[in-house]
Amino acid sequence: MTSLFAFDDAACLALTETHGTPCFTYSGAAAEAQFRALRTALPDRVRVAYAVKANAHGRLLARFASLGASFDCASIGELERVEALSLPPGRTFFAGPGKREAELRKALAMGVRIQAEGFEDLARIDALVDRETAVNLRVHPAFDIDEGNRIIGGSGPSAFGVDEEAVPDLLARAANLRHVRIRGLHVFAASNQRDASKLLAIHGAVLALAQRLSDAHGLVFEQIDLGGGLGIPYEPDQSPLDVQALGIGLSALLAAHPWFTGELILEPGRFLAGPCGVYLAKVVRIKESRGTRFAILEGGINHLLRPLLTGEPFPVRAVGKGRGDHPYTLAGPLCTSLDRLGEVLLPELSAGDLLAFGTTGAYGLSEGMTHFLSHPVPPEVWVD
Repeated sequence: MTSLFAFDDAACLALTETHGTPCFTYSGAAAEAQFRALRTALPDRVRVAYAVKANAHGRLLARFASLGASFDCASIGELERVEALSLPPGRTFFAGPGKREAELRKALAMGVRIQAEGFEDLARIDALVDRETAVNLRVHPAFDIDEGNRIIGGSGPSAFGVDEEAVPDLLARAANLRHVRIRGLHVFAASNQRDASKLLAIHGAVLALAQRLSDAHGLVFEQIDLGGGLGIPYEPDQSPLDVQALGIGLSALLAAHPWFTGELILEPGRFLAGPCGVYLAKVVRIKESRGTRFAILEGGINHLLRPLLTGEPFPVRAVGKGRGDHPYTLAGPLCTSLDRLGEVLLPELSAGDLLAFGTTGAYGLSEGMTHFLSHPVPPEVWVD
């Protein structure tokens, strides 16, 4: 059985007495333990670049920075948050399919390695610099990838990167650029995968793609960015990712590709931040409607949007009430029928009961529809 909650019932009650509800709470110790477990398991040639989109809380970023993390950013706002950490150049990456000129200027001024999504990125960077500048090229692979839902998009049409079959044409055009040099490959091909063998199969396919591009076009890769996709459990009976097996497998892949002497990059966001967070909210009222029992809460998709997007609820428990088998549809306070946090089994609930949602350190408040209907923004409480 996997623990999905960074705080026990006593801690949850104490936090609500001090900070009220609803609120997000983050455990610094849990975040650090998750980072250390991954970093220790990986080969030295694998860099860990935390995906800031998962949770951009300043204390969380500072903790990961102190542990040696690099950072994967996808907006000028995320770049500015990482800039505040005063990191040396080379520890930040900048991705995204629609980079504006102001964002490119900011990234270049910070010494950030840019993940170019197409020729437009390459050409605009070339116009902004006056010296040789290394970039990584994001490629949308033709091989089957881990997940075909809308979060990743499968191997069909994609707004991200350059289609693998279009790379030769792009490289021919890029040869005429004055300063930009493609020195890395970026492929993002998994989401919340807890099976190390499946992740390694994807990583092996990316290295094989890199070798084909290197052999065919003479590219010299300093970095191969394998993207994210490291998964975490959302249910007690789900097994966690075996990071030891992942590390051993990556060592084997590096040994099997002696042509590549650079570094691999992983971009975990959910894996590092998810387990540190618990969202706390009280039941406002219970309603029966035509055979369905609703528990209407203080917060909904304005705070936790993931259940609506994926159809999977966050793990939830009723604080101080133990287990239960009463079916509830969890609804938020918003004036829309979309405001649902899942259908779950809980003990008998009544107004005022406290619910704790686990693994909300990633894609919790950072993904919520915070301004919809202008409800107050819940506090984020950092606990060391």
